[in-house]
Amino acid sequence: EKTGKVLGEFCRCYKEQFGVALFNSVRYEIEGTGGPQAQLLHRKVPLEDHVIYSGNIFQYIEENKKWRNRFCVVPHNYGLVLYENKLAYERELPPRVLVNSAGYKILTSVEQYLELVNNSLPGVTPKSGHSPILKCPTDFPLILWHPYARHYYFCVMTGKEQEKWRAVFQDCVRHCNNGISEDSRVEAPAFTDAIRMYRQSKEQYGTWDMLCGNETQVLSNLVMEELLPELRSTIGPRLKGKAPERQRTWIQVSDAVYRMVYELAKVQYDAAVARCEQERPQLESTIRTDMDQIITSKEHLASKIRAFVLPKAEVCVRNHVQPYISSILEALMTPTSQGFAEAREVFFKEVTDMNMNVVNEGGLEKLVEYMEKLSHLAFHPVKMQSCYEKMDQLKLEGLQQRFDVSSTSVFKQRAQIHMRQQMDDAVYTFETLLHQELGKLQGKDDLCKSIQRILERVLKKFDYDSSTVRKKFFREALLQITIPFLLKKLAPTCKGELAKFQELIFEDFASFILVENTYEEVVLQSVMKDIMQAVKEAAVQRKHNLYRDSMVMHNSDPNLHLLGEGLAIDWSEEYSGQPEAEPAAERRRRAKQVVSVIQDDEGALPYGAEALLQPGSPEPREPEEAHAGVPPIPLDAVKEIREALAQESVGDGAGAEERLMNGTDARAPPSPRADVPAEATVPHVTPAPPGARSPSPACPQRSDDETGEHGERSPPQPGGTTESGEGVQTEF
Repeated sequence: EKTGKVLGEFCRCYKEQFGVALFNSVRYEIEGTGGPQAQLLHRKVPLEDHVIYSGNIFQYIEENKKWRNRFCVVPHNYGLVLYENKLAYERELPPRVLVNSAGYKILTSVEQYLELVNNSLPGVTPKSGHSPILKCPTDFPLILWHPYARHYYFCVMTGKEQEKWRAVFQDCVRHCNNGISEDSRVEAPAFTDAIRMYRQSKEQYGTWDMLCGNETQVLSNLVMEELLPELRSTIGPRLKGKAPERQRTWIQVSDAVYRMVYELAKVQYDAAVARCEQERPQLESTIRTDMDQIITSKEHLASKIRAFVLPKAEVCVRNHVQPYISSILEALMTPTSQGFAEAREVFFKEVTDMNMNVVNEGGLEKLVEYMEKLSHLAFHPVKMQSCYEKMDQLKLEGLQQRFDVSSTSVFKQRAQIHMRQQMDDAVYTFETLLHQELGKLQGKDDLCKSIQRILERVLKKFDYDSSTVRKKFFREALLQITIPFLLKKLAPTCKGELAKFQELIFEDFASFILVENTYEEVVLQSVMKDIMQAVKEAAVQRKHNLYRDSMVMHNSDPNLHLLGEGLAIDWSEEYSGQPEAEPAAERRRRAKQVVSVIQDDEGALPYGAEALLQPGSPEPREPEEAHAGVPPIPLDAVKEIREALAQESVGDGAGAEERLMNGTDARAPPSPRADVPAEATVPHVTPAPPGARSPSPACPQRSDDETGEHGERSPPQPGGTTESGEGVQTEF
């Protein structure tokens, strides 16, 4: 009932915002007020036929309370895909687990995790001496925590492995959180505006941490934000057992409810979008026919609202916002500019090292090898980590409380995504220009000089585009911080009076002009001048390496953007002499991996996988997991796991380190088979198959079969996922 009420209100908001977004889109298309042209090229399909990372990692299986070695693949769509072992992956067997990491936090200590778990269910804290909810057999855990969905527990053997996996997982979270497509000029703005309007109707202003993932995930988070407190007060007191058991049951209850909410949200949101799309042709026809009248009507409404609101808004800006704009801007600019400067430095160093190595080691063959690695530099989580870490310094101190900013993570992730995009644009522009030059070069000296000359050209373009991107980011961040604050301040005196302006809108245009949206635009105008001026003044300070607004870099490479429209460059295919017609299976086997592995268990089957059958045999089921009610593992099991982990690492450690010296492992595993990316598509997800059992929220039951892969079950559904009660993946 609660879920239906929230979704019903949201769908009403969405329908209203759809008409406004459609009008804005058509108006933008006609008037075309674009910003400065980017100097760098933009790659359309950056990670085709690549995987980000793959390697062995230990996962805790909650159903039987055991740790198991899993082969984890992170494909180009940033889903986490876990297989029984590397052999199962190469044989194209179904994965055990698929995870969409949107909304998750990556924790590297059990203490951090226990603190969050204790806070999630107030009043339930294990007494000292009692076993906690989780024990890790090594000192290097990696835990994926979500406020509503199932948690995932991993561990590795060394600090170096932990750092690398953490960087990979963080990249997955960063990518999945950014799940609403920016290519859509109508659906995406309509959705985000509807979310904002709904939350403001509940007097919730300011940034929202759980605006993570695709539309259905965000909508599920919106429902759970209201539902969870009621659920906690209703079910919490009824939970039985010791504190760790109650915590474990609560996590399962929350996950089960979240999956049910997700399914309902998906159905209702899809229906709302379908209804709006059905009406779209008629709406668009009206907009194009009556564009001038709609604009005139909107301007008339805005002038009336402006006369009423602007005097109050200007006083509020002058007293409560203006004095703090420069402080907020400085807090944003320092870490962001440092991050972009670090990205520039990483790019410069990688190209310079490549140039030296190509000259010393020999010509075109080495160039192809290094360009293969360089071409995906932006998607190398470990090499980009030094850039991303700069944003960790972002702190708004007292400003965060003053402006009701719940967390700075929204701004950190946005800046990090901009860094990655700028890096990839720089790399793509570099390789496009170099590829064009190769046919004209003679000898190593020419190649070396060309690489250096192209690098300098690309760095100039990088500096210009970086300045443009950062200034836009600063303006948007300042608006995100100040506008909700102003709306909240003005609400008591202005919001109740807005209804009287409704009569100024012609009925025919009511789908495209909303009083609430026009009011927000007036409030935005009241502070926009101060924000623009602050960013303009900041551009004069040389320490931030920003161009002045008056500085326009004319396109010195008129044909460069035409080059960018061509087919993507495949260095190994074009220069390694491989035959053009290549079987698909062999192409998969040769697929490159962006991040090299730390420990490659090629020589032996992973721990716990000795029972694998011969090719073509059915997947074995471990006897101890086949029946429900398995007793907990004895206390010395942790010691046994430690010993098994240690034995497994001894044989492979030295060889793995040698393979790391040159970057990507020569025996990098193939990319996921053709249907795996579809199964782990991020961030678009769908509910569990109709045949999957869904435990009730009040009493979730989980099978002790850790895989849930039964013969009668349909294959895993598309999308990044979370395991269901049986271990079968449902998509979150």
